[in-house]
Amino acid sequence: MTGSSVVRVGDTVARVELRTDPVRIQRFGAATHNAHRIHYDTPAARAEGLDGTVVMAQLHGTLFFRAAARFAGDPAAVRSVEWRNRAPAAVGTTLTVTGVVGDVTGDTVTLHLEEHDETGTLCAAGRAMLRLGSDPVC
Repeated sequence: MTGSSVVRVGDTVARVELRTDPVRIQRFGAATHNAHRIHYDTPAARAEGLDGTVVMAQLHGTLFFRAAARFAGDPAAVRSVEWRNRAPAAVGTTLTVTGVVGDVTGDTVTLHLEEHDETGTLCAAGRAMLRLGSDPVC
């Protein structure tokens, strides 16, 4: 949403999709200093009760931020992102974030966001708060 676009409750957020291949997960773990073995070592993940390696929790939040920033048309408009992980996301699955505008109060917009894997399992749910038409944060 840029310029004079009007934002209304119920407006949809453009889908954000990401294929979570092992190399991408390894690189994300390196960038975020997350070396937990459940993200790259199948036997270690299974020892923790998982079916296989899983996506990092922070990656879900990153995808929520990406959806919110694209909706706003400016990453600086994103004031906060919150989410709760609901189910493990297996490495190798495609994650899709969708959402709707849940509230508009003045120049503050609340987006309700969900992330599903390719089987339809809800992996994360949350929201993002945007301030449209404001000065940049930095």
